[in-house]
Amino acid sequence: MAGEYALTPSSLTDALYNALRMRIINGEIKGGERLTEARVSTEYSVARPTAKACLERLTAEGLLRRTAHKTAVVPVFDADELVDLFIAREAVELAAVTRLVAQARVPDDAVHAQGAIELAAERLSFPDQVAADIAFHSALVTAAGSSRLAKMHGLIMGEIHLTMGQFQAHRSTNPGTVVAEHARIMEAISHGSREEAAEALTAHLDHARERLVAQVERASHEQA
Repeated sequence: MAGEYALTPSSLTDALYNALRMRIINGEIKGGERLTEARVSTEYSVARPTAKACLERLTAEGLLRRTAHKTAVVPVFDADELVDLFIAREAVELAAVTRLVAQARVPDDAVHAQGAIELAAERLSFPDQVAADIAFHSALVTAAGSSRLAKMHGLIMGEIHLTMGQFQAHRSTNPGTVVAEHARIMEAISHGSREEAAEALTAHLDHARERLVAQVERASHEQA
């Protein structure tokens, strides 16, 4: 019997990874739901080793969790985990922005991502706004020129992307809020002002964390 989901003819593992990643982030595969090699193999008509490699990649990125000999599960974050996640995120992004300020240079990829955010905000397209938001911050860190910072940020942002999708935090604020906050970060970088950039980035991340924590606490109360 043919699998339920079709893959594009690119690298099979990459295609499977991208397909599952979007289903997890968009909430089609929900927090707490189990993903087994057998399920993935059946749904996508792929071999078990391909399914295993994909699940391992998603686990490394933080989009799945598993303990020894246990089935992979989509994580559900509580407020304390979100706070901890943002502590790590702020440390990495502040280090990157500090390096960019020294050059007074906003990377082109961040400018392009900002344009995508503005367009998504105008269209009220939540998934596109989230994706462009992730791209903006990733562009800043990548442009800092530290492979280790970029690696750490990639791991952090996998979990951030998941929480943004699960709790739809962007829907709880005016669509232009993130656009304006990013614009302040870019302006501070271009001015070469370390203090201004740090303040703008910290305020932006504080607001993002507060929105997510509020959504988590709201969901927790509704389930109680």
